[in-house]
Amino acid sequence: MDFKNFSMPYSINPDYAQKVAYFSMEFAIDQALKIYSGGLGFLAGSHMKSAYNLKQDIVGIGILWKFGYYDQARNHDQTLQPTWTRKMYSFLQDMGIMYQIEIHSAPVWVKVYYLAPEIFHTAPMFFLSTDVPENDHVSKTICHRLYDANESTKLAQYILLGKGGAKLLDMMNFERDVYHLNEAHGLPAAFYLLKKFGGDLEKVKEKLVFTTHTPEEAGNEKHNIFMCHDMSYFSGLSIDEVKTIEGVEDDRFNHSLCALRMARIANGVSQLHGVVSRAMWSKYSKICEIKAITNAQEYKYWADKPLYQSKDEDDSTMFDFRKKHLKKRLFKIVADQTGNLFDSNVFTIVWARRFAGYKRADLLLHDKERFEKLLNNPKYPVQIIWAGKPYPMDYSAISTFNGLVEESKNYKNMAVLTGYELALSKSMKQGSDLWLNNPRVPREASGTSGMSAAMNGSVNLSTDDGWIPEFAKHGENSFVVPKADYENMSVYDQDNYDLGKLYEILENEIIPMYYDRPAEWRKVQQTAMDDVKIAFNSDRMADEYYKQIYIK
Repeated sequence: MDFKNFSMPYSINPDYAQKVAYFSMEFAIDQALKIYSGGLGFLAGSHMKSAYNLKQDIVGIGILWKFGYYDQARNHDQTLQPTWTRKMYSFLQDMGIMYQIEIHSAPVWVKVYYLAPEIFHTAPMFFLSTDVPENDHVSKTICHRLYDANESTKLAQYILLGKGGAKLLDMMNFERDVYHLNEAHGLPAAFYLLKKFGGDLEKVKEKLVFTTHTPEEAGNEKHNIFMCHDMSYFSGLSIDEVKTIEGVEDDRFNHSLCALRMARIANGVSQLHGVVSRAMWSKYSKICEIKAITNAQEYKYWADKPLYQSKDEDDSTMFDFRKKHLKKRLFKIVADQTGNLFDSNVFTIVWARRFAGYKRADLLLHDKERFEKLLNNPKYPVQIIWAGKPYPMDYSAISTFNGLVEESKNYKNMAVLTGYELALSKSMKQGSDLWLNNPRVPREASGTSGMSAAMNGSVNLSTDDGWIPEFAKHGENSFVVPKADYENMSVYDQDNYDLGKLYEILENEIIPMYYDRPAEWRKVQQTAMDDVKIAFNSDRMADEYYKQIYIK
């Protein structure tokens, strides 16, 4: 393949002829390609798979992380130990392209690897690396760890993704109509284009679209503008010129705000998040329109087909048998990691996602007495499993994880698993009866894990946030904590309210239905499977991006 004059390797569906480059810090494509940390990557991976399904004219641009995010190992006492191991990928093709970009006023060499569509059934994808002999040691480390804790390394990573990705398209003579930033990490691409277009911001706006994933302003990244300038983030623009574009007088450069001012259009990742984002940014002038396209997950990758087949054939015996089989497969992993033998006849709750404060991993344990009662109920036995990767420098989240590990030593029906990546995520969605999701409202922009759980007959129990208001019908396809007046409640009161409601729904509705009215429970499972299959399949999402965002 001639990468100097690249062309799409498959024929394009004329409905999706707009030429798009999709920039993302992480992509969860397959268990074998460890270049992701969590939800942002799961979303981007599903998007690339659906782009392939629909034969859209889109390519993905990311970074080849030498050590991935991190490997989740254990200390001798079972607590969390982050480790970093070099990753090797024989299926990526060295494109034979190397070029330089400026980072910190110095030239840095960039090498590029290609993921062909037929490997994992994705759009064509390009991964950038600075880990080459021509670079000094510091430059080599830019692509070592996803979300590196060092601030200057992190900014260098954004420059590599944005500026490096935009330059790659030029190196390949591969013209794109749309530069889609999945979060603001790739924003240096906009400044690269601004320089290329001789400072014409309107020309940049014609090409740039932006997806925001953060529902509160404090969560959007800000860095010292002088540091960004010294790092060559702005492709030669002066600080005054950048401030004129960003429109803020202080010295904190707000990446998301600047993206909203340089893009033609932006979107939130659920309908509720769209509302929250428009309200949040409305106090600023000159920002682009913010639409909403609800996140989704690829049905073909995530859904258990035999489970759907038995549902469609109305074979309840086979449906229950298949679900039990999936539970047994998960419980082998539980036994291997923890030494606990779980029972496929017992109601099984799973909480699994990134460990972050607002997601409240250990909320059920805030009422120890009720938690003990739940796990020791002889009439309605329960098993519960946790998994998830805290950010390796988030010591509060690691402490929560380790606290759960310590607590699990007191129960044979409680387990905390490590290695929460695509494969384990799939096993947990297949093997759980209930997918527990209890973020603090309205902190969860979308929260896609419950979608792929529902594709495997796992019923959602959730606070009413993210995608849930668009999907949930309480008692029919899921169970939802009724919203309170969260805005006027303290965090303490909100946690107590949600905790009380979660236990009420578990004790009075969900668990009795599972044991006493199995046909009713099966109906909830199957309704969820039907409701999630089309509305929350990423083919729908990829189609909406073209129709609402890419095509002018």
